[in-house]
Amino acid sequence: MASARDFAESAERQDVRRRWALLSPALVIIFFAAVGPLFIMLVYSFLQKGDYGGVRWAFSTDGWFSVFFQRDIFDDTLSFADAHISILWRSVRLSLMTTLFTFLLGFPTAYFIATRPEKSRDIWLFLITIPFWTNLLIRTFAMQEVIRNEGVINTALLWLGIVDQPIQIMYTDKAILFGMLYVYLPLMVLPLYASLEKLDFRLVEAAYDLYATRFQVLRRVIMPLVKPGIIAGSILVFIPSLGAYVTPRVLGGGKNLMLGNLIELQFGQGRNWPLGAALSMTLLALVMVALLIYARQAQSRSLRHG
Repeated sequence: MASARDFAESAERQDVRRRWALLSPALVIIFFAAVGPLFIMLVYSFLQKGDYGGVRWAFSTDGWFSVFFQRDIFDDTLSFADAHISILWRSVRLSLMTTLFTFLLGFPTAYFIATRPEKSRDIWLFLITIPFWTNLLIRTFAMQEVIRNEGVINTALLWLGIVDQPIQIMYTDKAILFGMLYVYLPLMVLPLYASLEKLDFRLVEAAYDLYATRFQVLRRVIMPLVKPGIIAGSILVFIPSLGAYVTPRVLGGGKNLMLGNLIELQFGQGRNWPLGAALSMTLLALVMVALLIYARQAQSRSLRHG
């Protein structure tokens, strides 16, 4: 018996070593492609900035300090970095609004697709994914043609007599919101559709049989059952929106910066690499908070359902 047990343990150890050997190439690639650059950014955030870019290899917390605070160049008084805080707040606010509006538009769209005959669902999903065939920059310029002063929206409003002069949308937060809403809407629709497709609509019919109103059916039957799709879609929209660079750069006109633009500015014109690295880590922390919230929601849901 002892020899059989020893043989089984030896075989299990060999199996574990073989699995680690097979996984090692992928782990090395993940480390150097993902963890490695993040580690470099973390190290740079605790160094001194160079005179013409780069870093000096001396420990300093000035990069992290400058994320939220600044010193007056004349009397060295300490104050909040209003510009950084404003950009951070704009990034979070626009990302949350993008997530909300993509849900308000994406849920009816996903519900419509999920309730179509099976033969036509693939066609509707095909239409939803068409924007992904085009480069993000081209899609952003396409949105620019829609919302500029001589664009589709203002031309239609002027033709209908609703306004006397074009509405200034370009180079505002509204323009950035329109752009991110257009870019990230499919990322909300697809997870919602995946959840709605699995929904047993006999439960909806049962709710109607029990004299539930349409709103009650939506709130107490459909929404709880598709909650995993709502959370997944919100994460897929919120995270890339938070670090968006192209859309704020083109539609914001360089005036309405978001966190991604501020990071690029510090590594480029600002030549303050430690501050840029600290801002990158701040963005990473915000993403981690969003993922932790998602993980807690998923864990609580699994505990409720056993």
